[in-house]
Amino acid sequence: MVTRPAPAGFTLIELLVVMAILAALLTIAAPRYFTHLERARESALRQTLVVTRDAIDKFRGDTGKLPDSLDELVQRNYLRKRPVDPMLESDSAWRLLPPPDPAQAGKLYDLRSSAPGQALDGSRYGDW
Repeated sequence: MVTRPAPAGFTLIELLVVMAILAALLTIAAPRYFTHLERARESALRQTLVVTRDAIDKFRGDTGKLPDSLDELVQRNYLRKRPVDPMLESDSAWRLLPPPDPAQAGKLYDLRSSAPGQALDGSRYGDW
């Protein structure tokens, strides 16, 4: 009678130990990963607001009036495309603010994010 060697493989205990180690590593890494993602979205929102506000100011400097919409900034090549709010992942979710003086020509004076909630620093997204 020929005896065969036992098949090579992992025991249940070895697999459980490995899974426990992976779970411990994930509990450390996952919160840092999600915080990093949130920080990146906030940074992208701040940069989008700076660039779009700069385009509004340049439009006003060139034409002497404020733009009527974000689409006008795109049509006249002050922006390549409508800005996307990284918090809501939408280009139509912006809160467009009219000029403080109603006598000014144009409808778009400033824009803010309409995303609910607070940033990591405690400020509200809509206040930026």
